[in-house]
Amino acid sequence: MSSAILKVVSYQTVFSKLALWLFLYSIGGQLLADSDSALLAMEDPSNPLLQISTSRGNLFVELYPDEAPQNVRRFLSLAAGEIELVDRNTDTIFKPRYYDGMSFHRVIPGILIQAGSPAYNPLGAPSDLLEDEINANILGLDKENVLLPDSTTNPILNITSADEFSKQLLQPLYKSMSIETANDLIGQEEKIATRLRTMTIKELYQLLGYTYSEENVSRPIQSGVLALANSGPNSNGPEFFISMTDSEQLSGKYTAIGSVIEGMDVVGSIGSQAINPLKATRASTVIYAIEKIN
Repeated sequence: MSSAILKVVSYQTVFSKLALWLFLYSIGGQLLADSDSALLAMEDPSNPLLQISTSRGNLFVELYPDEAPQNVRRFLSLAAGEIELVDRNTDTIFKPRYYDGMSFHRVIPGILIQAGSPAYNPLGAPSDLLEDEINANILGLDKENVLLPDSTTNPILNITSADEFSKQLLQPLYKSMSIETANDLIGQEEKIATRLRTMTIKELYQLLGYTYSEENVSRPIQSGVLALANSGPNSNGPEFFISMTDSEQLSGKYTAIGSVIEGMDVVGSIGSQAINPLKATRASTVIYAIEKIN
């Protein structure tokens, strides 16, 4: 090979390395700027700040240990690989970084993105479920009646049909009054009407099995809030969702543990295409890692 050709190859190598270095530098600078701005945007710098790295970009989430201490603690432990999971096929114990490699398996565009289901983790999840950490009074649910003055249903309940009214409101009320048959209704009409007129949303949710504490503060499920998914009262596992809108109908039923403070554009990108959790698709966004960065 001639010296001229060698020089060309050498220059090309130098330029390639320089281009790669500049690219990595620019990317690194952008990531640094994001984490710096996230740190500055925190409500409380002593709170944990997480970087959720995904195939569509990075999210920065501030967690609220003062508001939901037990649930925040376990979320952090799952992300860091500090909780033992057992492979039932081999009885082998692992401590995986639980969320790494999982996908946002459920997306309702404009509403929420959801990830962390044990159904999509080969090792399952911790067997114990944590209690809710919700202060219904702080959320104002003790001041909201299930019926408005004009006798229509409070829009917070998101009841849009007679069937839903019966299932979500009448059935738990009847159960609390030990009304099981049509005969049991006889003579109870006025009492039922009075209960409906005076019942608050907090009282209704308590009839459904939700329990509340005034020990800590809580925040409503608003745009950017990260909350734990559940299958009913006091059934918090590793699964979580990020709300893309203000969702009053979810407040009081789901424990909020954090908020996205940088990266809502990435949330919007993830949430732009519906993902049905019952139908596998390559369109799901992958979580590369969840790491505490402060």
